[in-house]
Amino acid sequence: MPVSFSPRFSGLLLLLLLLGTPDSVRATAPAGATVAPAAAAAPPREFAPDQGPAPRLRRPNQARLRALRGQREFRYVEVRSELSAWDLFWGRFWRWVTDHLETPSGRFFWKYGIYAVLVAALIFAVLKLLQVDVTRAFGRAPRPVPLPYDAGTEDLHALDLDALLREAEDAHQYRLAVRLGYLRVLRQLSDRQLINWQPDKTNHDYLYELPPGPLPDAFRELTRQFEYVWYGEQDDLSATDYDRARTTREAFQRRLTGQSQAA
Repeated sequence: MPVSFSPRFSGLLLLLLLLGTPDSVRATAPAGATVAPAAAAAPPREFAPDQGPAPRLRRPNQARLRALRGQREFRYVEVRSELSAWDLFWGRFWRWVTDHLETPSGRFFWKYGIYAVLVAALIFAVLKLLQVDVTRAFGRAPRPVPLPYDAGTEDLHALDLDALLREAEDAHQYRLAVRLGYLRVLRQLSDRQLINWQPDKTNHDYLYELPPGPLPDAFRELTRQFEYVWYGEQDDLSATDYDRARTTREAFQRRLTGQSQAA
């Protein structure tokens, strides 16, 4: 007659079979039986001594070692920077600029500031092409100085520049004397047909009209002194300063006379 188990008892029996422990096994073992240990310690295995020849040590080639030491990849030392202090300064400066340009204000400046610089450069180039005196356009105009002639309509060939120059020097009007001496040089260049004098031309126009040689450099220095004194409003020019300007002018005139005689 078959034996039937309830579902609850069957489930409990299955759980005990799955979770059985050695204690449960010993509990069900017959009385007087001994349980063998799970794993007996095996004795260590002995190997026969090596009967082969002793190994021979090989030393590396010294020439090869020296060659490897000379390669940069095998120099495991900290090498100091070969950059100079000036290079390090500019490196830090450009890193500082880069860090600031990455900020919102820096990006705004980089986006619109570059256009402002380009516009300013374009305006400056247009003013130079139109021969506009930039110093008068963006600065104050020179103070008027009483002149014995009309400077706006002055004619080099109609003025007695030698007499006017002597009068200015005697009256210690050194700024005016520098201008008259410069006009005297322009008249000499025009008389020798080295420049084409016109009232509306600039001093730098005459510089480009001069033939190649020593005259352009000497005339450039003479023009620099004249513009510094006249347009810089050097009314307090001392006698010593005027002597230096007159020496430069007379040296140019001697060079101009010597070149004319050689020609």
